[in-house]
Amino acid sequence: MNTAEQAGHEVRGAARRAARSQALEVVTRVGLACRGVLYTLIGVVAVQIAFGDGSQEADKAGAISTVAGLPFGAVLLWIMTAGFVALALWQASEAVFGGRKAIDRVESVARVAVYVLVVITLLSMLTSGKASSDDEKSRDLTAALLGLPGGRLIVGAIALGLIALGVYWVRQGVTKRFKEELELGRMSPRARTMMERLGIGGYAARGAIAALAGILAGQAAIAFDPDKAGGIDATLRQFADTPAGPWLLVVVALGLLLFAVYCFGESRWRRT
Repeated sequence: MNTAEQAGHEVRGAARRAARSQALEVVTRVGLACRGVLYTLIGVVAVQIAFGDGSQEADKAGAISTVAGLPFGAVLLWIMTAGFVALALWQASEAVFGGRKAIDRVESVARVAVYVLVVITLLSMLTSGKASSDDEKSRDLTAALLGLPGGRLIVGAIALGLIALGVYWVRQGVTKRFKEELELGRMSPRARTMMERLGIGGYAARGAIAALAGILAGQAAIAFDPDKAGGIDATLRQFADTPAGPWLLVVVALGLLLFAVYCFGESRWRRT
C-alpha cells in the first residue's frame, strides 16, 4: 500500500469511527424520537382534516410550526435540529460505509436528502419564524423541472419513483423486513410483537401516501401543470376526496400515528 492509499484508508477509518461515536449515537436516537414527534403531529392534523378542520397543514412544516408555538418552542426546535443533523450524518455513513445492498444504499441517500430538508425547514423557522409548506416546495420544484428540456419526462420519472417507493414501503411492512433494522435481542417478546404490529401499519400508511404522491406528480407531468403536484398535506387531503370519503383519510392518519409510535420504539431499539 503506497502512502496516498494508506492516508486515504486512515481518513476513511477516522470518518467511520466518528460516524459511530457514542455521542452521535445518543443524538441520533434523539433524532429518531423527534421524527416520531413530527409524524404524531402530522397524524393528528390529518385526523382533524378528516373531520372537517382544514385550518392547519398536515406536513413537516406544519408540525414544526406547531412545535414552535409551544412553551420553550425554540429550545425544542434546536434539539430537533441537532437530532435531524445526526440522522443525516448517520445515514450518510450508512451509504458510504454500510457495506449493504445497493437498494439499501440508495435508501440511505434518500433519507439523507429528506433529513437535510427537515433541517433546512427547522433552521428557517428558527431564523425567520416561518417555513414553506411541503406543498409549496413540491409545486415550486415541479414547476422548475417542467421548465427544463424534457421536463415532463423528468417529472414522470420522479412520479414512477415515488410510486415504486410506496410499493417498496408497503412490501417492507407486509414482509416485516423492517425488523432487520431492530436490535431484536434486546427486546422482550411483548416489545417485539408491539413493534411488529406498529411497523406493519406504519409502513403501509407511508407507502400509500408515497404512491398517491407519485400519482399526483404523474398528473402534473401529463397536464404540464405544477399545481397538480403536492406534498404530504395535499396528498393526505386527496384521500378524503376518494369514494371512501374522509374515513379513508382517518385510516391513513391512524397509520401515521402507528408509525410515530414505531419511531419512538426505534429510538430505543434501532440498530445504529
